[in-house]
Amino acid sequence: MIQAFGLTSDSRKDLPSAVDDVSFEVPPGRVTALLGAAGAGKTTTLRLMLELQQGRGITYFRGRPLHRIPRPAREVGALLGDVPGHPSRTVRGHLRMLCAAAGLPARRADEVLEAVGLVSFREERLGTLSRGMDRRLGLACALLPEPHTLVLDNPADGLSAREGRWLHGMLRAHADRGGTVLFTTAEPKEAARTADRVLTLERGVLVADQEATDFARHRLRPRVAVRSPHAARLADLLAKEARTGRRSVEVVREDGNRLSVYGSTCADVGEVAFRHGILVHQLADEVGDMGPGAGAAPRAAAPRAGQQGRAVAALSAVDKRQPSVNTPSAARREPAVARGSQDA
Repeated sequence: MIQAFGLTSDSRKDLPSAVDDVSFEVPPGRVTALLGAAGAGKTTTLRLMLELQQGRGITYFRGRPLHRIPRPAREVGALLGDVPGHPSRTVRGHLRMLCAAAGLPARRADEVLEAVGLVSFREERLGTLSRGMDRRLGLACALLPEPHTLVLDNPADGLSAREGRWLHGMLRAHADRGGTVLFTTAEPKEAARTADRVLTLERGVLVADQEATDFARHRLRPRVAVRSPHAARLADLLAKEARTGRRSVEVVREDGNRLSVYGSTCADVGEVAFRHGILVHQLADEVGDMGPGAGAAPRAAAPRAGQQGRAVAALSAVDKRQPSVNTPSAARREPAVARGSQDA
């Protein structure tokens, strides 16, 4: 369990603090992602937690601050940046040196080399390692003392999709054994796909603390807002067509006659309504936040030709008091990717 309270970095000159009053909890047995764009304060937050940077606030690891833990490396395994070490030292030699410093038996180096798939690279020099191999070695260093907690700063940065899946599989296995895992990322899809919980930082402030499923639904998925006097029937039809087409579409009944359709487009919803003669007062493309830094505003687009265009014209004629239907172009967006499914 990690408990962070009021983490605030010292300000420099007239600049605001990089991290301002950040508090959160990371439970054991789960993987938690700290999400934020570049400059959001992710690395500073980790450095404050690990007491590597001056500031205010305190972090408890299973009830104790790091400076009160006799052997902190055995409680918290950390990876911040590249693996520090002389470029001419071998992978195995580097790990054996860390074993000696931590009072661990030398055989532990060979155990973690096997765990992270570096056995065949044990005699490679640190200066010759690829980015993927360096990340594996960094994880090996963090796992060496068999810590309960892993704190990793952007561990998948620069990795291929295959290497990233391997890495997150290792983090998941650590959590499944009862460990606590916190990693940072700037990729919303990575957070939604690999974490159980997502903490979102923006400009040094914690703006969201969500289950990964809620994060994926509200922060990743395109959404169409619909108002119709026949909302219940339209919801049933949309759900049926989604099942038939095996599409990741979720229809949520809101108050009154409003629907929120996640994972679809105005064009798709409008076509279903037109085919079944359902009056739709309003369609609004509410493609929202794809994660910190995305900043993609919804785009207004002309109605499609053909059936969709006739549906718009008919709707405008029926109810001139309501806004006309705005539909995006025919290009489809991919549905959101929930944790455990393939990336789009």
